[in-house]
Amino acid sequence: MTTRRIVLASSSPRRQELLSKVGLDFEVIPAEFDESAVSGSPDQVVKALALEKAREVARKVEHSRDALVIGADTVVYIDGKILGKPADDREAALMLGMISGRTHIVYTGIAVIDTVTGKTLVESEESRVHIRDLEPSEIDAYVRTGEPGDKAGAYAVQGRGSVIVDRIEGCYFNVVGLPMSRLALMLKEFGVRILG
Repeated sequence: MTTRRIVLASSSPRRQELLSKVGLDFEVIPAEFDESAVSGSPDQVVKALALEKAREVARKVEHSRDALVIGADTVVYIDGKILGKPADDREAALMLGMISGRTHIVYTGIAVIDTVTGKTLVESEESRVHIRDLEPSEIDAYVRTGEPGDKAGAYAVQGRGSVIVDRIEGCYFNVVGLPMSRLALMLKEFGVRILG
């Protein structure tokens, strides 16, 4: 395992948990900026947001302390629309109604920046998620749990939302918010090996 300083530019508990489970030592410095200014295809949007998050935090990190900064962003895409986190319960219910009984695509962008060399990698992952038909009462009950509030597309595949997901094509961890296999390959490019 590396002795390099690793910084996660995200306050997401899911991303933190995934990094902890593979044994990475890291610190958290959340990025704070206006995400609404970024537009484009879902793949372009998540890569741009991940990069901006990583850049913002990289500027805060001491350059003398050899750090790798990881930025990430996840969205749900359906009907030509990008669904981020719902603004309120009403929007969460609308999002759940939109994905009910249908397939959507989850995109996650990842950026890794070396604060010493400036080397930067930006990649993305996509997974297709099939949601079963939801009754209005199920949507209302799920929204009342509070879980959809801070999740792209208004559901958490690793939480209570697991009961609405019929199947996933592609990386499960991408749907959680951080495609771990892709991240591991990116970190290897910086000399950080999670295994071996």
